Formats: sequence, structure tokens, C-alpha cells
Amino acid sequence: MGLDCTSLVRVRRGPRKVAVRFPISSRDPGWFVTEERGWAASVEEMTRDYLNQFFSFLWKAKDGVAEEEDHMHVVAISLFVTLLCACIVLGHLLEENRWMNESITALLLGLISGFIVLVTSKGASSRVLQFNEELFFIYLLPPIIFNAGFQVKKKQFFRNFVAIMLFGVVGVFISFAIITAGTRYLFPKLGLRGLLISDYLALGTIFSATDSVCVLQVLNQDSTPLLYSLVFGEGVVNDATSVVLFRAVQKFNFDDFTVLEATLILGNFLYLFVTSTLLGVLTGLLSAYIIKTLYFGRHSTDREIAIMTLMAYLSYILAELFSLSGILTVFFCGIVMSHYTWHNVTERSRVTTKHAFASMSFIAETFIFLYVGMDALDIDKWKTTSTSARESLLVVVVLLVLVLVGRAAFVFPLSALSNHIHKSGVTNISFRQQIIIWWAGLMRGAVSIALAFNQFTISGDTKNPDHATMITSTIGVVLFSTVVFGMFSKPLISWLIPHGHVLSDSSEPSSPKGELSHPDLQIPLIDDGTRRPSFYDSVFIQGMGRTSSIQMLLGAPASTIHHIWRKFDNSYMRPVFGGRGFVPFVPGSPIEEENQI
Repeated sequence: MGLDCTSLVRVRRGPRKVAVRFPISSRDPGWFVTEERGWAASVEEMTRDYLNQFFSFLWKAKDGVAEEEDHMHVVAISLFVTLLCACIVLGHLLEENRWMNESITALLLGLISGFIVLVTSKGASSRVLQFNEELFFIYLLPPIIFNAGFQVKKKQFFRNFVAIMLFGVVGVFISFAIITAGTRYLFPKLGLRGLLISDYLALGTIFSATDSVCVLQVLNQDSTPLLYSLVFGEGVVNDATSVVLFRAVQKFNFDDFTVLEATLILGNFLYLFVTSTLLGVLTGLLSAYIIKTLYFGRHSTDREIAIMTLMAYLSYILAELFSLSGILTVFFCGIVMSHYTWHNVTERSRVTTKHAFASMSFIAETFIFLYVGMDALDIDKWKTTSTSARESLLVVVVLLVLVLVGRAAFVFPLSALSNHIHKSGVTNISFRQQIIIWWAGLMRGAVSIALAFNQFTISGDTKNPDHATMITSTIGVVLFSTVVFGMFSKPLISWLIPHGHVLSDSSEPSSPKGELSHPDLQIPLIDDGTRRPSFYDSVFIQGMGRTSSIQMLLGAPASTIHHIWRKFDNSYMRPVFGGRGFVPFVPGSPIEEENQI
């Protein structure tokens, strides 16, 4: 076979001169004449020169593309930060509005921004930043959950611990079962036949994760401590349980769902739940011991704040590293840090950490709602979906109905069970409070979207029409529940509970002095024994002389556990890990300053 090289190489006959043409561009004559060289050497040299020029051109092109991408990233981040500032300003201006709150404001602003981007890009994209569930779980969720544990009213949380665990754990399993069974039965009738058993199980966990931010922004934790504690505690435990259950489901590939598979999921769930909690407690204790032993405050409050922040984040990262639940880990780490570590630092560090953690949590929440609204108009996923607009609407309606039914199926029965267990009017949940608890769990948020992206996309994209339908339906449920249910939260709660006992005076943090004198962080994990005896203490003291320990535990379990914990904490934990009343006396410390005053 002959090889025609005339288009590449042309030789001019002459005395010892060879001309070779490499057509780099149409304007380049491409003639390069070698001097006194052999043919092979000339071609080799010319080839090397051509390749050098070619790759130099490619690198310049890549650098240009990289510079353009960097510029676009800077523009996107600048726009997003501007939108965050706008959300904060608008949320403040609409704070007293009967229908609006900060979550709805951020969501609607995200929708408007996404629509503007969609129009200006001529339908190419509605996104300023691309959603990444790993980014959400690693960077945005940890500060929110840690601050929830750090700021939680510990006495109320543990006093209502049984009810919170009933709603947050048992309730998730009931909702999970109803949503899984309902979608498995109804979705094939709507034309969605490409989903597997594992997909239906994942849907059960995705739509069991609640977002009660809208209701918490309305309730006043000082006026309605029981209701606020139940809604707040259930919200955190619910998210943690849903994520743990989601990961337990993902570990198994099911062709069918039998009792054996259910047992495996339950066993894996219990393992993740217990180990994640222990890891969070141990990390919190380690931070308390380090700060108490080294007492960074004698040199710099910056080190105290840095070690608290880094170890809180370390607890979450370690949980993810060991394939545990980072949500549970960082939540209990926050509780332990507020009980021990926070009391071991200087007064300046206490003020700074409390406001810093709250600010980071607030920014992360606003960021999430803003982006959820913007991502709702992602044109690529709407084009990929296999259903028509009518069928997509029916899928959203089915999911909303299942959420309503699944929520009601456990809130009212478990409330009755909790009232029966406590047998006391102090912590009894009234019917009106049960309605508010049911309503608070109807909204779905960023956790549901992140889990849906994790299950039905690869790096944020999917080519499967049914999977795209699940993504768009999840976004539709989140939008409808947050905006519609959220807008009716204030009027509903004001109607069910007298106005003076519900609405918060302000959503802004109180002054630093007020924060430090607030009983939330000053009280111990359960109780410190210095307050006046409560109802539970009276029951316990009256029963000490005439009943055995087992009888006391069965008759007054809360007061018995409180008493045992107080003795153990004061005798063994605080002397080692610090806490209120066990802060080391060091020159220049807050204790010395108070004594001098």
C-alpha cells in the first residue's frame, strides 16, 4: 500500500537543502529550510518543533478556559453572597409579617433569581452554583446540627427525652413504612415502572426527614418550653434517624423485601445510632479535657475558640470517615461541649463561641433555602423526566398525601403513649400541642433534597427519566410544603395557642451578657442539684425511705435517672472534664477578675 505524503511534506530540489511544510495555519507559509542535515534528522527536528508549538497552543487554550472558569466562579460566588445579604435584610424587614418568615423569604428569592438566570441564559441553566450533596453534608449541615446541640435546652431536652425519641426514632420508622408501601403501590399506576425496591426504600427515608425551621421561628421556647423542646428535639433526632436509616438501606441491594432484610436494616441502624452517639460524646469529652488541662485562656482566647471549633468539626469528619452518622455525632458533641467545654473557657470565649456558632448556622440555613429555590428551575432535570406535567403533579400530590398520613399515623398514637408513660400533667401533651407537632413535621427541606440527589443522581446529574422525575418531585414537595405550610404556620399556631404565649419577640440573639446569664448553658446536662426541688425531685425524695431502687425506677424513672446522673457527674465527670463549678483558678481568669470586683 502506497503512502501519499504530499499534503504534509514537500521537498524542494536543491543543493543540500530540504524544505518541509507543516500547515499550522492557513496564513503561515509553513516552509522551514534545513541546513546541511539529513532527511531523517530534518523530519525529526521539524516534528519536534511542530509538536512543541501545538502543545504550547493547547496549554494557552487551557489556561484561557481555566481563567474564564475561575472568573465565572468568582462572579457566581459574588452573586450568591449578594443574595445572602439580601435574604438577611428582607427577612429582617418581614419579621413581623403574618405570613412570611426567613425560610420562605430565602426560598422565594432563590426562585426569582433562578428564573432571572434562566431567562438571561436563554434556557441554558438556572443555576449560579451546582448542587452537590457532598458539599451539603460536609460543609453546610455540620454547623447547623452542632449549633442545635450546643444551644439546646438540656434540661427540657432530657426531661422530654422519651417523647422526643418516640417521635424522632419510632415515628420515622412508621412514616418510612407508610411512604415506602404507598409509593411502591401507587407509582407504577402513574407510569413509574423503572424504580427498584431499593429506590422505594430510599424514598421512605427521604420523605421521612422533616424540616421544622418555620415552626421553630414562630414558637417561643421560654413561653412554651414543652412544645418547643418536643418540636426542636424531634427535628434533630428525626434528621439523624432518617440519614442513618438511609445509609442502612443503601448498604443492601434488595431484589425483594423480606423479614430477613428488615432485620438486617434494623441491626445496621442500631449499630450506626449507638456508635455515632458514642463518638460524639467522646470527642466532646476530649475537647473539654484538653481545654481544662492546658487552659488556653491564660495565653489567648483565640486558641480556645479554635480548638472548640475544630474539634466540633473533627467529630463530624471522623463519623463520615468511619461511615457513621455525622449528624448524630456532631449533635451530641455539641451537647457535651455546652455541658463541659463551654464552662472551661474564659468569659470572652463564651460570648464569642455562642454568637459565632449561631451565626454560622444561620448563614448555612439561609444558603440552603436560597439554593433550593434556585435549583427548582433546573432545566436539565425537567427535560430528562419521563412524565408529563400532569403526571409530575400527580406524583407530587401522592407524596404530599403520604407525608400527611405518615405523620398523623405516629404523632397522635405516640403522644398518647408518652402521656401514659409520664402519668403527670407536667409533661402531658395536649391535643392542640399534638396538632402543632404534627404540622411542624409536614415541611420537607434540604436534607430530603440532598438524600434524593445522593440516591438518584451521579455527581448531580442523571440520564434516567424516572430518577429525574424523583428529583423534580422532591423539589416540588419541598417547595410546596415550605412555602404553603410555612405561610400558614403563624396563623395556625396563633389560633391554637394564645398569641402572648407563642410569638417570639425577636429572632436576633440576645446580648452577650444575656447569653451568659441564660439558664440554657448555665444548667448542667440534667441538673446540678442547686435549684429548688421539682415535682420529680419531690416524688423521688418522698419515695427514698420506703421503696427499693427498682421500685423507684419504675415509679419515677425520670427523677431516679436524674438523681443517679447528678451523683455520677459531680463525683467522677466534672473533676476530670471540668464544667460549671470546676473551672481551674488561673491568674487572669474570669474567676480572679470576679473576686477582685
